[in-house]
Amino acid sequence: METLNVKIINQSKHNLPAYETVHAAGMDLRANLDAHVTIKPLERVIIPTGLFIELPEGYEAQVRPRSGLAAKTGITVLNTPGTIDADYRGEIKIILVNLSDAEYVIKDGERIAQMIVSKHERVQWQLTSELQETERGEGGFGHTGKH
Repeated sequence: METLNVKIINQSKHNLPAYETVHAAGMDLRANLDAHVTIKPLERVIIPTGLFIELPEGYEAQVRPRSGLAAKTGITVLNTPGTIDADYRGEIKIILVNLSDAEYVIKDGERIAQMIVSKHERVQWQLTSELQETERGEGGFGHTGKH
């Protein structure tokens, strides 16, 4: 597997994001807080990470929920996946939402999301008056009747 070198500034009190296992696709992002943040039910907050990155052109970083945090507490990333473009130089901040019926306290250093860096393509639109037919055709949401 190839390794991509990405420049990062770490203004947090924590280690750099890292892969927790050999085959992990995402790296955990940690809250960088001076004080705990309480998220009330159905409330959303923006949590800083203290991280700034410089992605190469043709790459993006996607911010996704941590499955354990979502399953156990109802805390998830609101705009999933959140995209960090290659030309963004601001601090990475995570929009969290509490989908549970109980308050949840985010603590400094807590793993709150995961980030995946991936290559993407640029699209050149080709205007046309028709598209190639497929078996599915225009079938949309739930068109197969399968659960």
